[in-house]
Amino acid sequence: MANSKKSTFESQLEELEGVVNRLEVGDLSLDDSLTQFEVGVKLTKDCQKMLNEAQQKVQILSDNEQKLETFD
Repeated sequence: MANSKKSTFESQLEELEGVVNRLEVGDLSLDDSLTQFEVGVKLTKDCQKMLNEAQQKVQILSDNEQKLETFD
């Protein structure tokens, strides 16, 4: 699911929550647990990247807004 089309932050976060829930149940084999952990790490990195990109956009918009205000 994480690789299909362009996943949204919300869909990735939902998938990450599913991974965490599966790991917390504790009924997976070691191999399956490691696989789920790897998926979780990738999802975490992807979510962090999306958050960083959103933060950069907000910063750019804020900077532009400040420039417009001082131009008045």
